[in-house]
Amino acid sequence: MREDNDKNKNIKKTVKTGITFGSALAMVISYTNWRSIIWAIIHGLMSWIYVIYYAIKY
Repeated sequence: MREDNDKNKNIKKTVKTGITFGSALAMVISYTNWRSIIWAIIHGLMSWIYVIYYAIKY
């Protein structure tokens, strides 16, 4: 039982880290391209969706 609890904590921590990294990456890519804080925030909210879009498009 304890082993399952530890696995769940690790999964949650990994997902949270991935989401925050995706948001940061999206904001940096967006700001570099568009030079707009508003677009950077919007793209940061879209997170990995924008990162994948940018990788396919460019």
